[in-house]
Amino acid sequence: MPCSLPPLLHLAMAGHARARPYLPFILVGLAASFTVTSRAQPTEVKVGLIIDAESPVGKVARTTIPMALEDFYAAFPNSSARVRILQRDSGGDVVVAASAALQLMTSQGARAILGPQSSVEAAFVADLATRAEVPVVSFSATSPSVSPASAGFFVRAALSDAAQAGAVAALATHFGWRRVVPIYQDDDYGAAFVPFLVDALADARAEVPYRCALPEGAAHDAIAAELYRMESEQTRVFVLHTRPGLAKKVFAAAAEAGMTGAGYAWIITDGLTGLVGFVDPPQGVIGLAPYVPTTPRLREVKRRWVRRYMRDHPQDEPEHAVVGCYAVWAYDAAWAVASAAERLSSGDLSSPPGLVGGKGGPTDISGLGKSRSGEKLLRAINDTTFEGLGGRFELIDGELAVPACRVLNIDDGKAKGIGFWTPRHGLSRHVGRGSSKAGGELSPFIWPGESTVRPSGWAQPTSAAKLRVAVPGRIPRSYRAIMHIDVDPVTNRTTAGGFVIEAFEAAVRLLPYALPFDYVKADPMPYDHLAQAVNNGTYDALVADMTITAKRSEHVDFTMPFIATSITMIVPLHDQRSSNKWTWVFLKPLRYDLWLVSAAFFIFTGFVVWAIERRDNERFGGTQSNQAGTMLYFGFSTLVFTHNEKVKSNLSRLVVVVWVFVVLILQSSYTASLTSLLTVPQIGPTIVDYRTLLLGTEKVGILNNSFTPQVINQSGLPQDRVVRYPKAESFQEALLNGSIGAVIDETPYLNIFLQTYRDNFTVTGQPNMTGGFAFAFPRGSPYVKDLSQAILNLTESGEMNRIERKWLSDQDDHRSQGGGPFTTNHLNFSSFRSLFVITGATSLICLTIHLAFFHKEGYWLPLPQIMSRPSWKVRLRMLVKHFDRKVYSETMPGRNQNDVGAVASPHTSDHVSIVGRLPCAPHTNEGSVEMATQTTSEIEPVADG
Repeated sequence: MPCSLPPLLHLAMAGHARARPYLPFILVGLAASFTVTSRAQPTEVKVGLIIDAESPVGKVARTTIPMALEDFYAAFPNSSARVRILQRDSGGDVVVAASAALQLMTSQGARAILGPQSSVEAAFVADLATRAEVPVVSFSATSPSVSPASAGFFVRAALSDAAQAGAVAALATHFGWRRVVPIYQDDDYGAAFVPFLVDALADARAEVPYRCALPEGAAHDAIAAELYRMESEQTRVFVLHTRPGLAKKVFAAAAEAGMTGAGYAWIITDGLTGLVGFVDPPQGVIGLAPYVPTTPRLREVKRRWVRRYMRDHPQDEPEHAVVGCYAVWAYDAAWAVASAAERLSSGDLSSPPGLVGGKGGPTDISGLGKSRSGEKLLRAINDTTFEGLGGRFELIDGELAVPACRVLNIDDGKAKGIGFWTPRHGLSRHVGRGSSKAGGELSPFIWPGESTVRPSGWAQPTSAAKLRVAVPGRIPRSYRAIMHIDVDPVTNRTTAGGFVIEAFEAAVRLLPYALPFDYVKADPMPYDHLAQAVNNGTYDALVADMTITAKRSEHVDFTMPFIATSITMIVPLHDQRSSNKWTWVFLKPLRYDLWLVSAAFFIFTGFVVWAIERRDNERFGGTQSNQAGTMLYFGFSTLVFTHNEKVKSNLSRLVVVVWVFVVLILQSSYTASLTSLLTVPQIGPTIVDYRTLLLGTEKVGILNNSFTPQVINQSGLPQDRVVRYPKAESFQEALLNGSIGAVIDETPYLNIFLQTYRDNFTVTGQPNMTGGFAFAFPRGSPYVKDLSQAILNLTESGEMNRIERKWLSDQDDHRSQGGGPFTTNHLNFSSFRSLFVITGATSLICLTIHLAFFHKEGYWLPLPQIMSRPSWKVRLRMLVKHFDRKVYSETMPGRNQNDVGAVASPHTSDHVSIVGRLPCAPHTNEGSVEMATQTTSEIEPVADG
């Protein structure tokens, strides 16, 4: 027997009687011993590792993965499965990597594969592994060209390069860089990153003017030639995305070309930041790296890892021993595979190696992993979560979830953290926290050349192609202030000037990059045809006094308008006193509202005086028609101060004095205004507005190259009334001799015209707003947005207004000429509102006081009897007749004593009889009171109606 049995077991097997009672206990002990023995021998899980052993990443993986497995099994000593690494060196060759993967999956029974190292190798191996249903876990293949979406059994335990594009774009926006040049390795690793970078920069309103693709084995001279070509261009911001070996060559050539000094900006992706010791970047480079929270475990692993790396690679420099992103990803990837293998049962991982269910020989790997439960292992890897060396390890759709990117600044070969970037919060100084400042907030930078000044991102290029900017050549001499272009016949030098040219050059100076251009004198053609010439590539841009229209927008893209324009009309001035309307000139000093209010107050004042004087002043008596005439005559006679009626009440005198004061002011104002109308020339437009123009027969003048005919056609003006002129100087003579009655054009041209002829012409009519003047570029041009932003900045700063005043003067000076140089404003009610309030209030107060005394002296004693009558008509008639009674008191001086006593109303009839004398003074005797009481009680009833 290979092993000796316990003595009691020998005795029991021999049938010894002493051992038989202990036989059950012996069997239980044997079973327990076998169980312990089986647990002490865990299942071996073979995992392939395909790397380029002599590359920087390969060296990191050779040290990291064994160390990660040792740490895992030290943390879980009772694991039921043990991962055994089967390493293969691909040497960076795709064919060797594929051959190694086939060998691992077939003859050596690998349940999973770590690697391969490069994205090109990973793409090929992932395709083979997907057919064999063997999981491939990569910690270094970051290119978007290979992904779990394209290879079902591929798992990326690293950050995809596509996720860094947003961080690069955020940096460009933060520093105001509008042009970025990518320098990338010309293979799947580098080329697959560029489309994501271009899209992210486009969303950030930046562009990629050109791209620099370098082969992996590019010689120093070839790299230097590419850098010198880029140095002659204007862009000074570069994104380097290559392998460490090529990156080191690029930085060496850039230093020789002087492209690592002040004014330049370099950004390296995480593939280089994680191996910064192998790259030797210059000072001031910006690096991106996945965020790895600093924990005690990470610090402890770093100490052991550095010692182990230098032991494994004694020939390397100490600066190479840096725990970068590749070391963290390799550590967590190995830990994830070991954890997934531990979670599966031993039966799922114990199938023998070899081809099971193959269809066609030793190289047919379809269905290879089904017997090895490759799908279960893949699911276990994807479901694995733990607190890894790089933070929370979690796979989402087969990709490693990285919460943030670190932004680093390389200073003396060391990476210094200056901020973070997340898709949610953008750039910020602290991770997971948004910045309160627009564009993010980062710590201070050290830029190339030990500069603290942010690079502008561009310089004046020496070899870049210049834009051919078209400027219309045929500009009337009177409009040279708007725009002009001249070509020297001797030197053939082109110069341009005017408001439009200065506005364009001011906007170009505000661009965040250089925009070289040359002015080109455009061939004479309508502006609509010039827009088509820009669209078909004859010109690169059009700088002119071109109005934005819907038709032109179909061919070009316009910038934001740099001046607001409108279509308006200029007409001659004439003296309005010669018109037929001047016959009623005496009505013009006062507006209709003042006329109406004045007439109303004349009548109201006469009524108040009549109401107060009616009972005590015989001059306001007589028939009803006589009373009405006296009331009106008294009110209107105050206009010329000819009122002869003598008022006897102090209340009436107060009303008349206040009203005469108001009349005096009205009369003086009317006289002054009428004098001005009759003596001062009343200069005004011959045509007041567009409606008058349409109803008339006058012709309208326009310029040949103007787009106003389109607007005139829409307004309904007949074409036979439109006269075209080649130059603006012709307008002045035509307007004066009556050939045309008006000129219709845009405000900038008319303002220039009025600078010379403002004494004879004026702007009239309601202006029709247009799209304004703007610069035109081919559709889709990136310059449109930038120039629009520059124009907006010029407008907000007031610089555009300064340019406009310089060339076009102040437009408000000419728009204010609508009423002519001499105008007389009509007097309206608002000018005298306070006077009317005073006289109205005075009249009402005096009338109220009079009615109060009327009641106090007993004149309202019959009021209850009057109000008791059944018909309101009867009550109203009795009130009027009662108030109409005259009483002339003998106690008041100047009264006629014969008039004292009861005076019957001239309309008294048999229906009404009022007899007796009402009390008129406080000293009336008792007999008089009794007579009054008796008299008022004897009022006979009056029939209704």
